[in-house]
Amino acid sequence: MNENVIIADASFVDGVAFDLIVNFERMLERRIPQADMARWAECIALDGGLRQGEHQTVVILTHDKNLSEMKNFAPGRFDDLNGMAFNGNLGEFSFSTPNGEGFVDKDELFLDTLQTVLQQDSVKRVMVIPSDAIYNKVRDVLRQADDNKRITVFSMSPQAGGHFQQEILGYSLMAALGIRGEEIEVKGEK
Repeated sequence: MNENVIIADASFVDGVAFDLIVNFERMLERRIPQADMARWAECIALDGGLRQGEHQTVVILTHDKNLSEMKNFAPGRFDDLNGMAFNGNLGEFSFSTPNGEGFVDKDELFLDTLQTVLQQDSVKRVMVIPSDAIYNKVRDVLRQADDNKRITVFSMSPQAGGHFQQEILGYSLMAALGIRGEEIEVKGEK
């Protein structure tokens, strides 16, 4: 297992990206492209405390068996992403897209994956993006986590605390969607 792990509920993240696209297209009066998957993964890693260097990070995108893609990301097809890797300023990122093969639903898969990752001694940094529906269960799992692991949970608004740091998911998605802060400031002044 890699030292750095990002675990994300793919349909939740895709839904948030869709909401941002719709809202910012109206606000900025321009087309917003699909989110750049590599850019998003790097932004999540940065928000999770990773800094420039030769790191190894695995991005695990859990999803339902009947879901084949993240429609608001490029690339977004799970078959294309699974096993894909890229190198960036933060090292190598590789993707895994498990779906439970019909044996468990996506929420159970997410929680099982999180517990497995937390048990690995080699894992030092975990970035977690759960759906709002299972946030409390994730918080309960993280209470049992080893103190030696740096854990960051991402959501769209601050949540009741736990044994982890918190970051706002929207910032990484805005960067991946090509939305710049100065655009928002200029539109806000008009």
